[in-house]
Amino acid sequence: MNRIIWMGIGVAIGVIAFRKINEAQSNLGPEGLNRAVGRLADGLYDFADAVRDGMNERETELRSALGIDAGLEKAVSKSSAGKDAVRR
Repeated sequence: MNRIIWMGIGVAIGVIAFRKINEAQSNLGPEGLNRAVGRLADGLYDFADAVRDGMNERETELRSALGIDAGLEKAVSKSSAGKDAVRR
């Protein structure tokens, strides 16, 4: 009876080891490397987007807290009106 239990445990360990070895080999090949680099690039793009969104949000908060928005909108509207007049 003990031999059957140990035989089952040995077979289970062998199957697990075989699967891990195959997984490692597929990750080390060119396709696995391409997948890893793709995931890394996607992560970097997502991080950069999150940083940009945070910067824009914080800049908006600071501008409204300092009252810069009102002056900026007037300056933008004046400069765009002046540019339109020059173009005509």
